Amino acid sequence: MTSPLEATLAYAEQFHHEDEILHAARQRGLEMGAPPILPGGGAALCFLATAINAKSVVEVGTGCGVSGLWLLRGMRADGTLTSVDVEPEHQRLARQAFAEAGFSGGRVRLITGRALDVLPRLSDGGYDLVFADAAKQEYADYLSEAVRLLRVGGIVAFDNVLWHHRVADPAQRDPDTVSLRELGKLVQADDRLRSLLIPLGDGLLAAVKVSG
Repeated sequence: MTSPLEATLAYAEQFHHEDEILHAARQRGLEMGAPPILPGGGAALCFLATAINAKSVVEVGTGCGVSGLWLLRGMRADGTLTSVDVEPEHQRLARQAFAEAGFSGGRVRLITGRALDVLPRLSDGGYDLVFADAAKQEYADYLSEAVRLLRVGGIVAFDNVLWHHRVADPAQRDPDTVSLRELGKLVQADDRLRSLLIPLGDGLLAAVKVSG
């Protein structure tokens, strides 16, 4: 029998609908072994990008384009999404999704490479939003880079911070789960950030940079 909490979470997730373009991109991601952000988390990204009128966004983990579509739909019409991924085939499929949604090449900059090699080359304070959905054990390093990249008032967000209900279970001690717990502690302890854990999708941890 479904508990009231489970029913409430399911209702919140199902509140957010995906159109045919997002659905097709999601299916390609699943087929390629690149599970995308769930609709609730994607809607939260779109909301955050809209709320801060984001023009310059960095995405770590392009996948097949689902999170990028949500971000682009929330960004300004003249905004640019810079998306980094190690898999060129994933990025090819993401570019297909962006084109299907009407986002021209000028709106998206895809960089193929390891995030921790690419991010240090990006400009300090030059971005409104940084989103990460890639190697969980590198999240702490992404956080350090994101704080540098963001302007004051910008937002960093991480997907999968509940990690299939494992993070909330102290008995779960696998490296990814431990890394995600440590990320939460780092964000909470950083006086430059104001954070919020959003229990949509597989959990989205967002933080606003309030000081340099």
